[in-house]
Amino acid sequence: MSRQMGDSHRRFLQTMMANGIVDEQGARALYRHCCEKHNTQYAPDKLDEFIETINSKLQPMFMQIRKGMSEDSGQQYYALVNMAETDVTRMSSDYADNELELFRKTMDLIVGSENGKACSTDILNSTDTLTSKKLKKSETEHLLNRLVHDKWLNQKRGEYTLSTRCIIEMEPYIRTMYQDQVKVCQICHNIAFQCQICENPTCGIKIHNPCVARYFKGRSEPRCPACDDFWPHEIPEVRRPHSQTRR
Repeated sequence: MSRQMGDSHRRFLQTMMANGIVDEQGARALYRHCCEKHNTQYAPDKLDEFIETINSKLQPMFMQIRKGMSEDSGQQYYALVNMAETDVTRMSSDYADNELELFRKTMDLIVGSENGKACSTDILNSTDTLTSKKLKKSETEHLLNRLVHDKWLNQKRGEYTLSTRCIIEMEPYIRTMYQDQVKVCQICHNIAFQCQICENPTCGIKIHNPCVARYFKGRSEPRCPACDDFWPHEIPEVRRPHSQTRR
């Protein structure tokens, strides 16, 4: 496939800039739409090559469309990433210093937890330890809603997790800042927060829930892929992907 950027590539990039992150099914549908719209060759198995062409032109601007996985569903996603800034400061144009500080504290809580989650009460309590301007309870709640809306956090039943976008974009920062706490999934080798853990104290490997579902599917007696101990956790169902993206 040609490495030259065309109108189909530009349309794809514009949509990525508007969405920030798109799941794989949505990216494939968008790729086809862009090719058909601009009468360029469409090959269903060439999405990654198509994106590589865009990335080759984004490189001088320290941008990249990067692929990652949702810890919740196991779906693959494509996110437009700023490579020049690898930490929370990249968000400084959208958030005040005290808001960024609270986001860092929220990340601390999530990464330091056993289940990759932080409850709203613990986040609200952490506002008391801010070194910058304190946030009121209402301001903190508004900030958390914004972080969810901007796809940095996910929220379910009062518990917050790092979003797929956050993990893809912040991966270098997370690996550097939390190197002693972060483990990767034994199956997909991506960072693992929401996962199952081997209960053998000499093993303790982590596996994402969707990776657990796929790995143990059809096995009558699930055993740890690292130490071969019996895997005592409930094996979740393999989830079917669904997609929605704007064009």
